[in-house]
This record gives sequence, C-alpha cells and structure tokens, in this order.
Amino acid sequence: MSWLLIALVLVVAAAGLLRWRRPAWYWLTFGVTLAVLRVLVRYGPVMDACGLTVPAPRWRLTLAQLASRPVPGPRAPRILRLRVTRTGLILRLKLRPGQDAFDVAASCDRLRHSFGMYGVTSRELRSGVVEVRMTGYDVLKRVQMPALADTRPMRVPVALREDGAVHYRDYRTVPHALTVGATESGKSVYQRNLVATLAPLNVALVGIDCKQGVELFPLARRFSALADNPDTAAELLDALVTHMQDVYRLIRAEQRITADVPDAEIAADIWDLPEDLRPVPVVVLVDEVAELALFASKEEEKRRDRIITALVRLAQLGRAAGIYLEICGQRFGSELGRGITMLRAQLTGRTAHRVNDETSANMAFGDIAPDAVLAAIQIPTDTPGVAVTGDSSGGWHRIRAPHTSLRQAVNTCNKHADHTPDLPALAPFRPVLGPLVPIPVPAVESTPPVAA
Repeated sequence: MSWLLIALVLVVAAAGLLRWRRPAWYWLTFGVTLAVLRVLVRYGPVMDACGLTVPAPRWRLTLAQLASRPVPGPRAPRILRLRVTRTGLILRLKLRPGQDAFDVAASCDRLRHSFGMYGVTSRELRSGVVEVRMTGYDVLKRVQMPALADTRPMRVPVALREDGAVHYRDYRTVPHALTVGATESGKSVYQRNLVATLAPLNVALVGIDCKQGVELFPLARRFSALADNPDTAAELLDALVTHMQDVYRLIRAEQRITADVPDAEIAADIWDLPEDLRPVPVVVLVDEVAELALFASKEEEKRRDRIITALVRLAQLGRAAGIYLEICGQRFGSELGRGITMLRAQLTGRTAHRVNDETSANMAFGDIAPDAVLAAIQIPTDTPGVAVTGDSSGGWHRIRAPHTSLRQAVNTCNKHADHTPDLPALAPFRPVLGPLVPIPVPAVESTPPVAA
C-alpha cells in the first residue's frame, strides 16, 4: 500500500506540474480522460439546467399512462459524435424538435463552467445539427501550429483560433483584407508571419512600406517589387493597374466562349486559364495605409488621390486578375479623406489587434460584426498578437499568430528567393540586392600533441 500511495502521489504531482508548465501535454495525458468522463456523466443534468431540454412528446406520455409506467422526463439533444482533438473536444449534437441553434450558443458560457472546460463555442452545421467545440486549455497563451494543415492554392495557415482550429487566409474566398492595430499590438508580427507562409508558394509579393522600408525591406529577396515612399508607391500602384489590364486582355483572348465549350471551362479569371498560360497571382502588402492618404500640400494631395484611386481600382477589379490586397494600419476611417470608405467596403476580411479606442474597432467591425467590437477593445496589453478576425458574413473569432522573429522571416524569404517571379510590368521596382554571401565559420585550431 505504501508503494501504491507513493506512485499515486507521483502521478498527481506530475499531472499538476504538466498542467502548470505544459498544458498541452497535460491535456493529451490526463485531461482528455477526465473531460470525456465529465461530459458523459454530467450531460443530461447539465443540459436540463441550461434549458436545453424539451418535454417528452405526447405519444410517449400517453403510452406511459396506458402502460402504467413512469412519466418520461425531458430529453436533451442527442450526441451524434464525440471527437477528441489535440486541444479539446468536439460534440456534434442533433437538436430536438422545438430547439434552436441560438439556444446552444447562448448557453456556451454555462456549458464551459459545468463541464470544467476552458472555452466553449458552437456553430450550426446544417438544419438541426450543431457542433460544440470545447477547449481544454488556453491555446492562445502559447501558440503551437499543427504540423499538418489543410493547405490549398492561395490558402495558407496564419494563426490559431481560440477554439483550437487553424485560421487560414484563403485569398480565393476572401481576396482583400484589412488589418488594424495599435503600436506593439502584434500587427507587424502577423504580417511577417503571412509573408513567411506565402514565401514557398508560386506567388508574387509586392510591398509598400512608407517607413523607409524597415518592416518589409529585410524580406526583399522574396519580393518582386517594393516601394519605401509615397512617390514610388504611386508609380508602383499605377504599374499594378497596367498589369491588371494586361491580364484581363489575356483572359479575354483565351476566354473560349464558342458553342462547343462547356460552361465550366469558360474563362472568367486567371484560375480558369490553362496552367501554362495562367499569370502569377500577386499579393500586395501595404504596411501603413495612413502614410499614403495623408498630405500637407497641393502636390501631395494630387499624389494621394492618385494612390487611393489606384487602390480602389485594384480592390474592385483585381480579384479576377489574381491581385489581392493586404491593407494594414493603425486607423482606417473617413478622416483619411475621400475614397477611404469606398476602399474599406471592398476589404472583405477584417482583423483587429489591440486598439486604443472603440472608434478604431468600429472602423474594422462596425459595419459587418458589431459583436466583435467589444471583443477587440477587451484585448489586454500584455498579450501581443491576440486579434479578432471576421468577414462580411458576420462571424468572428479570436486568434493569435505564432511568434515569428524577423530573423526567422528573413531566413525563410532567403531560402525561397528562387520562387520570386519576375513580372515585366514591375521590373523597375524590383529591389536590387547583391548575392547571398555565406558567413565563414572560423576554423578551430587544433592543439599540437604534447611529446611524452
């Protein structure tokens, strides 16, 4: 008995140490079993206490009276599947007649407390079927991206959601996006991580960094074009508009609209073209959009109108030509001048890091997901990188990108520098860099043997 007691104490101590230092390991070793037992044992009473049960149907009540049997109690949603993940549990529930998916969503906080989980979210898969995702620990405290991700053309994993799922940046579904955030909120790390994930793909990266290039120019070997001041940015955007028109002429020439061509093969964008004719998609990253919109003289105002007009044209027409926008800034409101709200309306994806005021959060989510505004202004200052992301569908999630240092991003871009496409329209803006020179490793001097 003494040895058994010692072993039990060691197991409990190991579990406590893992839960404190390595919550992911604790979840995979001890937490999964305990969580599954809690859910299965407490499921019926918890659903009844949360108001997620319905009375038994009349025919069952009548049958119980005729057979002199106990009256059946209320019924909870039926569990279709319980799946264990590396971050929590996934319950798929079949709702009873009279129940609604909103009832489950409104009870998520009570389910979190009752089942002893860190977080609970729900979403409706189809009529009558709801998926409840439970996380066993704070997955955003120490982000660990899964080794295997569901990658597709122009779809890259960039962050981890609070429910344990991977957040993808899918350019073919959401072509243009806006990222806002205050200083030291993690906005630059998010952009740096995005560049690192795009580097291995066959895509042209175009950067506009008006802070003299301090953010994007270290990654220059993977960029097809870069601009570090508003004057160069205006010329670069005009060149992108010209490139977009050339791509549309190519699509028109290869459209194949004869009567014997099936509808599915008629080309309407670059992804309908044959692979040997398909132009390289272009991702345009603007580091600080306010620097492009501010002006102090008449000449700068003309340049500003030229830049905003080009950005609006790219946002409205660039998707079919394979041109995608990533606009970043601390604020993005109507105070930046005319044309800004028109540009913001074309940016489907919205991501907000920590902001300094509610107005900045409203600029990102006020017109698409009002509930996300409160979540964005509640991000604490000691968690850089945590952000709220949403799109025009109204849904939103809390995410955090893995920390990517500038050295890691530079190494990734240098490693995949051979993937950088050479676009003739953007050739004048291609950064001129010397060849990579390996750092010589000093030879270790050997000590001569001592004579005996």
